[in-house]
Amino acid sequence: MKSNIKIVYTLLLALAFVSCSSSDSDSTPASPYQQYGASFEKMPKKEDAVIYQVNIRAFSAAGNLKGVQDRLTQIQELGANVIYLMPIYPVGKVKASGELGSPYAVQDYKAVNPDFGTLQDLQVLVEEAHKKNMAVVLDWVANHTAWDNAWITQHKNWYQQDDKGNIIIPPGTNYNDVAQLDFNNAEMKDAMIDAMSYWVYNANIDGFRCDYADFVPQNFWSDAITKLRSIKKNQTILMLAEGSKVNHFASGFDYTFGFNFFSTLEKVFKESKPATTIQDSNATEYANNYNEENRVVRYTSNHDVNLSEGTPLELFGGKKGSVATFVVAAYMKSVPMIYNGQEVGYEKRLNYFAKTPIDWSTADASMLAEYKKIIAFRNTSTAVKKGVYTGYSSDAVSAFTMVKDAEKVLVLSNLTNSTVKYLASPALKAIWKDAITGTSVTVGSEITLMPFQYLILKN
Repeated sequence: MKSNIKIVYTLLLALAFVSCSSSDSDSTPASPYQQYGASFEKMPKKEDAVIYQVNIRAFSAAGNLKGVQDRLTQIQELGANVIYLMPIYPVGKVKASGELGSPYAVQDYKAVNPDFGTLQDLQVLVEEAHKKNMAVVLDWVANHTAWDNAWITQHKNWYQQDDKGNIIIPPGTNYNDVAQLDFNNAEMKDAMIDAMSYWVYNANIDGFRCDYADFVPQNFWSDAITKLRSIKKNQTILMLAEGSKVNHFASGFDYTFGFNFFSTLEKVFKESKPATTIQDSNATEYANNYNEENRVVRYTSNHDVNLSEGTPLELFGGKKGSVATFVVAAYMKSVPMIYNGQEVGYEKRLNYFAKTPIDWSTADASMLAEYKKIIAFRNTSTAVKKGVYTGYSSDAVSAFTMVKDAEKVLVLSNLTNSTVKYLASPALKAIWKDAITGTSVTVGSEITLMPFQYLILKN
């Protein structure tokens, strides 16, 4: 009997070992969350993205997620295919700045700001956007939290502290409304990645725009992006770093942020810098790029610069100048980002610390039509989206080609309020077709451009 018992015991151990070995072979551990919704089958490739930034407080009179949902058709008709929502989370009230507090002072990483609605409202918004072939990405604030985030009291050791044990604000800043997290703490990093995963599972979102990315360690981003990309088995997600470090691409980000490019555009108008400095900035932002297919997100407005520096109309020579500048930002080896309202020439700055609803009734229909045409051609052009860039700029004209296989696109944009004569390089002399109107355009030794006139030519 003893020998039989021993045999049975040995068999049970063997079965247990096989069972454990099978479990250990699974590629990812079980998640505490269940996936809500289906994979988004029309997810744009990273080079195909046209990003539309939504300031929820300003986007509608209601200032909530339902207000965004109600205008999805307008975003789709513009030609955008990625909706980037500014932070949706409850805002900290302790040491809050501005009338309603900064949306970048996150009180709870796993909740929807009740001013904006509910988790169900977000789920419906994502579902409706997917039906219109648009992805939805959330703004993520990894570097710091609000002072009344539960982590402050529950996990003080998750924050950086001074020599007296006081939690500090982000070093080198005056961001008094937020507390600096400690990325040397493994528990905190795991909790942060878990919170990001929560939204992929529970709202079926399609990626993140990551705030203040340059100041968060690269190894955190690498770990987070690897985990996030493992969630949706049949769909990629888009990751945008609000940062300029080239190593963000090595961490797995799809895009970095064109800070230098935007500031150069400003200098062309404010300081009368030559348009050649824009192509210099392009070279700077792509220096030491790891992959020719990587792209920088370029913009002529976003929530920060709109409030602190001015609308595109203020910065870039009014409506005509701002459109001419947008063409350059959208086509020069980039992925374009549009801030809500700029496409209709909205003249007022948007204070994102308060409710400042856009008055869509003041929309400039002709300007909107131009934006739609510019974006529509970009969406059909492999050369613009994936091509090789060559610069031909003069002092007044931003000029460049984007070439992919047999397709060649030439952009000429006069960034001055004067009529100018552009002396064309021999490489550009040819009969082209206007990409917007379809008319024939001959580029000879010299071409005259009216104030803020732009041409998008193809052959």
